[in-house]
Amino acid sequence: MLDIGKAIVAALCLLAAGLPARADQPIEIFDAHLHYNWEPAPLLPVQDVLALFRRHRVTGILATSRPNTGTRALVDAKPEGLWIVPFIRPYRVRADIGSWMGDPTIYDLVQEEFRRGGYRGVGEFHLSGRAATNPWVKRIVDFAVENDLFLHCHCDAEALEILYAHNAKARIIWAHTGFSLAPEQVAGLLERHAELWGELSYRGGITDGADKLTPAWRALFERFPDRFLIGSDTWVDERWTSYGAIIDGYRRWLAELPPALAARIAHGNAKSLFGRAGSGASRSSGAPSR
Repeated sequence: MLDIGKAIVAALCLLAAGLPARADQPIEIFDAHLHYNWEPAPLLPVQDVLALFRRHRVTGILATSRPNTGTRALVDAKPEGLWIVPFIRPYRVRADIGSWMGDPTIYDLVQEEFRRGGYRGVGEFHLSGRAATNPWVKRIVDFAVENDLFLHCHCDAEALEILYAHNAKARIIWAHTGFSLAPEQVAGLLERHAELWGELSYRGGITDGADKLTPAWRALFERFPDRFLIGSDTWVDERWTSYGAIIDGYRRWLAELPPALAARIAHGNAKSLFGRAGSGASRSSGAPSR
């Protein structure tokens, strides 16, 4: 009888301990701009990276790397509780950032990587102004449209418009959402292009000097609730060492928004875009193979 009583008490304690943890969890985050670069080796081993995501309740990532070895390493780990959406990075080494748009071997790289299976997009890639007119850029845009892939572009407004001129059916995740482009210009681009989403890493003007959401950006989020994503942009080691602070910074201004809108930006829009319904995230499926 005593043993049964102890078992009941233990069960009730476990139940009680679990309830507040769920209620107090911070809003889940889908990191829509994640680089796990491998040139020549990453700062953190895979298991440390996955532990970092768990610690900060990052339940999904748009994964890229230079070269694509890092993305494959994350996917191959098959982490529980983390949904991985892999994109093909059209770079082998950092120098490709300035030359990829005129390099036919990059087009071959994209096709070869795509044949591994499981990829959902191409990028992040860098473009400025008229460099986007290069015919190899158009070929990659058309390839993405033909294969139902997103494009993740770090570019100015001129290059963005050229990408859509190449193929009006392109679906573009705009890295950094123009950096400092005026909110009314951002709004104009979102109105003009229904298949455009803004990713907010390094985006200026979202908060004021007191780290509070600015009226202009609050209005943008309310006007376009399904068009924004957030990301860490771990392009250098310092971004990994400050990863928790980056995620906490998002949560601070997200907390100023109505909960439903905050949830869309934090993770819901990514789930809608990439095909994951419901809350939470589970292990990656349809992953690229070695």
